[in-house]
Amino acid sequence: MKAKSTTLYDVAQYAGVSYQTVSRVINQAENVSEKTRQKVEAAMLALNYVPNRVAQQLAGKIGHTLGLATSDLSLHAPSQIAAAIKSRAGEKGFNVVISMTEQSGAAAARAAINNLLAQRVDGLIVNIPLQDQEAQSLVALCQEVPVLFLDASPQLEANSVIFDPDQGARLGVAHLLELGHREIALLAGPRSSVSARLRFEGWQQMLAQHQLQATAVMEGDWSALSGYQQVTRLLNEGPQPGAILVANDQMALGALRAITEAGLKVPNDISVIGYDDTADSACFIPPLTTIKQDFRMLGKNSVERLVEMICQPDAPTRSELLPVSLVIRKTTAAPGRETLSPQALSDALMQLARQAARLK
Repeated sequence: MKAKSTTLYDVAQYAGVSYQTVSRVINQAENVSEKTRQKVEAAMLALNYVPNRVAQQLAGKIGHTLGLATSDLSLHAPSQIAAAIKSRAGEKGFNVVISMTEQSGAAAARAAINNLLAQRVDGLIVNIPLQDQEAQSLVALCQEVPVLFLDASPQLEANSVIFDPDQGARLGVAHLLELGHREIALLAGPRSSVSARLRFEGWQQMLAQHQLQATAVMEGDWSALSGYQQVTRLLNEGPQPGAILVANDQMALGALRAITEAGLKVPNDISVIGYDDTADSACFIPPLTTIKQDFRMLGKNSVERLVEMICQPDAPTRSELLPVSLVIRKTTAAPGRETLSPQALSDALMQLARQAARLK
């Protein structure tokens, strides 16, 4: 026989409070003392009580549920963003329901959003690449449910929280120019991605400001394999660049392998800059120089913004740009010169000293 589920009345009896008090705690009402709230939460934990959110929604009560429509979670950036959103939402007392699509475009986004709307979410975060017109049509689809976009252009006339693409492009190109590089190849993300397009356009504009053009232009699909394949083809068929700007860290990982297999060294033959600063990029060989996007900040800001939109439906529409930063590690150096760690420099000086002693 199926075991009897713990009820609200069981929690109330265990905590020594009324049924109504337990209900107020679950619905995060403000007229409950902190001592009583802790007592009820301890009883829920002891009895392994899980609130029935569906029943609460059917009863017309607030669901405290956010929906996340996201692109493929097998990719590092979307998965880290999803984790950051769930973490911050939990701190704010919200559950997160995720609908993932491996496709891009309005049709895939519409299907993912309809799935979330069917679960009566209180607000939606959309991390699927969309053109401005497509995003606007989805806002209309959601009607009274607030929608926040994470992969859109800064010009979108809808609520969004995005990383500053122009700043990221400037930092990467400026770093290579300061090192003395002039022969720079570009490995962009897929054309369907708004963020990939903005990074690519930013690189081109920054190069043009210095009377330069890309030595070669490649396009990957965000995966390490595509980075490996594109750079292998470049080194076999095209002119060897002095540096490569890559639209994400996973493709940069593939690029490092392709360069090594070609018998070249990073960075003294080719410098490489990634984008994202994913958790693994510091452990690449060599550790990857990259443009850092703080996914925890994105998760925090997007959840807080969406909760604000839920509580203040008449608040004005706005786009928030988050800063990015350059993280310099070991994959970039001046053309034809490899960076030395302090230990390597010390070892080299000691070797020179020993050689000088033998010559005396």
